[in-house]
Parts: sequence; structure tokens; C-alpha cells
Amino acid sequence: MKLEEQLLKRSENKCELCESAENLTVYEVPPQSSSNEDNCIIICDKCLAQIEKKETLDNKHWGCLTTSMWSEVPGVQVVSWRMLNRLSNESWAADSLDMMYLDDERMTWAKAAGGLDNDTDTVEFHKDSLGTPLQTGDTVVLTKSLDVKGSQLNAKMGTVVKNIRLVDNNTDQIEGKIEGQVIVILTKYVRKQG
Repeated sequence: MKLEEQLLKRSENKCELCESAENLTVYEVPPQSSSNEDNCIIICDKCLAQIEKKETLDNKHWGCLTTSMWSEVPGVQVVSWRMLNRLSNESWAADSLDMMYLDDERMTWAKAAGGLDNDTDTVEFHKDSLGTPLQTGDTVVLTKSLDVKGSQLNAKMGTVVKNIRLVDNNTDQIEGKIEGQVIVILTKYVRKQG
């Protein structure tokens, strides 16, 4: 049986953190050298986006940690502890952290990821010129005419760019297709449509 099948069976086809049954994926809890049932968990796309700081923390969503922190799965325990730390300015999260116990090995693993302080203000997103968060697949409109380096193309103000892709590790850039050519566009020159 493949790892993903084992994890789906264990999780009963639900996110092991919030119990959502939609858009599930295998999450390899970092750091790890090889994936196994103990260090991989099944989570939904909403949990994944917030764990990876691609979405603002939704305190209400993470109320699920008061249940998932008691899981016997090491990976679920570690992620629960990390997320409770990130939410530790919330009284319920601080209380849950006080009750939670991890053995020395799991505590070392939990602390190994770094960046565990409350970080609701440090999450960085791709945002358009008006500060609206952008996501892969969004449609944007250019707010300025742009000359495309290395080509004859001039992208006029008002040009609609569909199905954008976020540039990893640079929240100031997106990729989009204009006149059949994929170009990098600065987010400060676009406005999200609709």
C-alpha cells in the first residue's frame, strides 16, 4: 500500500487537523530525511496555505487544534504544537500549549522548523496595487503600460492577464501570458479583477 493510501485510511479521508474532507494532500512535516507514516499527515489546502504562510492565520479555523493536539500521530502532534505557538497570543491557544505534552524527541522535532513565534504580522502575500491578496489562477488588469524587456512587446494599461501564477519566494512578482508570451509582472502594476 502506498504511503498516501495508508495516510488516507488512517485519517478516514479527512484533514488530520481540521477534519475537512475537501482538497486533501500529503504534508511532509519538516524537517525530515525520508517520508513515513509518522512524519507525514493528510491536510486540506486551507491548513496547508496557512502553515506555509501563504494565507493570513484564521484564528477561528485553528480552534480545531484543541482536538488535533491529542492525536497519537507524531506529525499531527508536531504541527499542532507549532501552530499553537504561532497563535499563542490567543488565550485558548496558550491554554492548549500549557496542557500539551511532547516527549523530548518530538519537542526537538517541533522546534527544528524555526519561526515559531506569533507571526500573524509577518506573513507575506502577493498583493496587487490596492493591497488585495493575489492567488494563482486570478485575473488581473495592468494599471500601467509596461515595456517587456528583451522583446518588442508593449503591454498597455488596461490589458487583462488571466490565470496568473505567483512567483515563489518573491511577493513582488507574478507571471502571466500577454500576447502568447509568458512574462514576469510586478504586482504594484496590477489590480485584481472581480
